[in-house]
Amino acid sequence: MDYLLDSHTHTLASGHAYNTIYEMAQDAAGKGLKLLGITEHAKEMPGTCHELYFMNLKVLPRQLFGIEVMFGVEANIMDYDGKVDMEQWLLERMDVVVASLHTPCIEPGSRSENTQALLKAMENPFVNIIGHPDDGRYPVDYEVLAAAAKEQHVLLELNNHSLAPGCSRENAWENDREMLKYCKKYGTPIILDSDAHCAVDVGNHIYSEQLLAELDFPEKLVVNRSVEEYKTYINRFR
Repeated sequence: MDYLLDSHTHTLASGHAYNTIYEMAQDAAGKGLKLLGITEHAKEMPGTCHELYFMNLKVLPRQLFGIEVMFGVEANIMDYDGKVDMEQWLLERMDVVVASLHTPCIEPGSRSENTQALLKAMENPFVNIIGHPDDGRYPVDYEVLAAAAKEQHVLLELNNHSLAPGCSRENAWENDREMLKYCKKYGTPIILDSDAHCAVDVGNHIYSEQLLAELDFPEKLVVNRSVEEYKTYINRFR
């Protein structure tokens, strides 16, 4: 399968990534991608950019090096009611919104609490993608999550970085197997994202591809094969 897009990446602005917007876009173009999403961490992540950064994304070009570039946010889910660390009026201005659980921003809860946090975040009409729901530090009911994502028209992310050796997220391979099993059951689309924090990792889905092949996961449920289908999930095109 041709993977045409990568919707979750970070630049220097996130504080713990290492390349510029232009370097990330140039690398994406060189790898044959058609679309790149740059989603900096929202304000409660230590070291990331100020709210003003997101307010000014309107000035950036949406075409670079012959590919389409979207600018958005990886918002931090802050409580078990799914509240994120960006005001709704600004969230609505983002090209694309990933919502994720991160240990600097929310303590891991029970399986029920973590699941509720993700479900409530998905109820926000401007949350497009649930980022790395595979972190075993936040146990989740994957059957409930997959069914709700299908109903809410939200993409569940298969995060390549989670699967990479040395990643601090726990039990990602086992958890992703469980999540993908229920995505197959309910026909819930997923998105493969690199979560790249340096240009060399843009478009890198090597571990995700390995897992999809192992599980014989249906290509029709992977939105990376179609920019047009991806856009049906994304703020700026809905």
